[in-house]
Amino acid sequence: MNPLKIEFCGEWYDVEHPSDFHIGRESDLVIDDNPYLHRRFLRIYEDFGLWWLANVGNLLSATVTDATGQVQAWLAPGAKLPIVFSQMQVLFSAGSTTYEFTIHSADDYFDTSAAVAGSGGSTTIEPVPLTSTQRLLIVALAENVLRQSSPGRGEIPTSADAAERLHWSMTTFNRKLDNVCDKLDKIGVQGLRGGKGNLATNRRLRLVEYAVATRLVSQDDLYLLDRNDTEQREAQKSAATDDLPTPGTA
Repeated sequence: MNPLKIEFCGEWYDVEHPSDFHIGRESDLVIDDNPYLHRRFLRIYEDFGLWWLANVGNLLSATVTDATGQVQAWLAPGAKLPIVFSQMQVLFSAGSTTYEFTIHSADDYFDTSAAVAGSGGSTTIEPVPLTSTQRLLIVALAENVLRQSSPGRGEIPTSADAAERLHWSMTTFNRKLDNVCDKLDKIGVQGLRGGKGNLATNRRLRLVEYAVATRLVSQDDLYLLDRNDTEQREAQKSAATDDLPTPGTA
């Protein structure tokens, strides 16, 4: 078996035959001391001549994609999948923090650069049409993750902080968040549907995981935040000018 390499926060870890490798709060790869993170969350091990990634936690799930973001799987507790890509991106959230690391393999059993197909519980990603404000909302939520220079960690803002970042009211923010989550839920994205046990915080985190993992938004979209800031400042100046009295009037 060829060894694997894992990149997290600019550091590299080797996974070699015949050892298992665990990722979590107290593991071979210590992600963080976040109390919401399992001590052992993910396991990389050998079986049937392949490396496998398994979720050995009981609460958290992970989003897994190939290097292109075209094939996506949601790794729920107890689930496992073979590592068949030369590069595999793994994102997951614990508390208000989203984490990301990349698995690099010398073997490429499934080349998605030539053709995209789904197997073993994976989902082939179709283009998702977003309105300009829907994309802006996702970028605001994912900003801290997108600004990372290497896979690592990023805090997800609260709804109030995101609304302030966008210069929106909470009513506007929640309505647009509902709309984009409903759109993605209808095409089969798991973890975005509201209901019992699915709090708004979890929905925001899952939205960021999916959007970053599948390249729905990227660092190239960060300019949208600056453009929105400029537009809002110009709108405020225009409103202030309109409120000034006309010369020569009482």
